[in-house]
Amino acid sequence: MKECVFCNILERKKPAEILYENEDALAILDINPIHYGHSLVVPKRHCRDFLELPMDSFHGVMEAAHVIARAMVQGLNLEGFNIFSNNGVLAGQSIFHFHLHITPRYLNDNIRFVLELKNYQNGEIERYGELIRSHISRSDGFATSQPMTSKE
Repeated sequence: MKECVFCNILERKKPAEILYENEDALAILDINPIHYGHSLVVPKRHCRDFLELPMDSFHGVMEAAHVIARAMVQGLNLEGFNIFSNNGVLAGQSIFHFHLHITPRYLNDNIRFVLELKNYQNGEIERYGELIRSHISRSDGFATSQPMTSKE
């Protein structure tokens, strides 16, 4: 795709600080990092978001993320890091070519995930479980009519 910045980087039409490459993915430094060392793992096949990532690319993308995370922890002497992906405008996605962020974390780095946690009420957990399970097909690898609980 001509207008996709990641496709242009993958085709070496745009510069990037390349960290690692395998058959399925390229890892680069983010040019607008949360912290120095913030890296991106980009699948070589263009896909809009996580749901479009071809199944045969998963292993290579995750391998690249593992290699980069390990190297980041060792090279930057980290005690923690985050791996995340924004999928869809409401989730903060701004480049519509799936990618994983791997960002270093430091003590008192002032990054906070501000969440208002919910509590399921009166059978809601079972209802939401069923809503999700009803859209998992046998070909997705896991499907059951029985909910799995933490007691099993």
